[in-house]
Amino acid sequence: MELILLERIARLGQMGEVVRVKDGFARNFLLPRGKALRATPENRTRFEAMKGDLEARSLTLKTEASQVAGKLDGKNFVVLRQASEAGQLFGSVSPRDLVGLIGDAGFQVNRNQIALNAPIKTIGQHKVPISLHPEIETWITIIVARNNDEAARIARGEDVTQLREATDQEAAVIAAEAFFEPGAGEAASTEEAADAAEPAAES
Repeated sequence: MELILLERIARLGQMGEVVRVKDGFARNFLLPRGKALRATPENRTRFEAMKGDLEARSLTLKTEASQVAGKLDGKNFVVLRQASEAGQLFGSVSPRDLVGLIGDAGFQVNRNQIALNAPIKTIGQHKVPISLHPEIETWITIIVARNNDEAARIARGEDVTQLREATDQEAAVIAAEAFFEPGAGEAASTEEAADAAEPAAES
């Protein structure tokens, strides 16, 4: 379908350009949101009449977006979620969650402005782009953690999903139990301790 763009659309074109897009994209997104008109002779004339107002509106929106971007850029937001020991979330953090989070901090954004390709599903720091206007983009950092203490550690750059390394003795116990019945590793450790004590008793 051929459309006349009523505003700049990223990766598509500038205001006033006639572009060809898939019918579904036109019907489900561009036309109902007032971002484009069908490229008919009547609409071309209509666009020329609207052009001045559209440009003025775009400039106002761009100025407002620029101000919000300046305040929002680089901000950190903490999301607390339950997760496995390995850091996999029992669920996810979606654009809808982020809209609420950013709104609670006093910034108005909508889901379409959050350029998150897929929901966040792991513990850690995640940089998320916010497209406030076709020409204005900013970034925020989402810190996903199991609790506030963990969030503070993540903010300091710690890897909270890294499992603690076992000591040599714990590794020996784990290895023994892998080959023998449960408890064999502990028995082996006890025998080693007894053997080490015997020479001292003889002397």
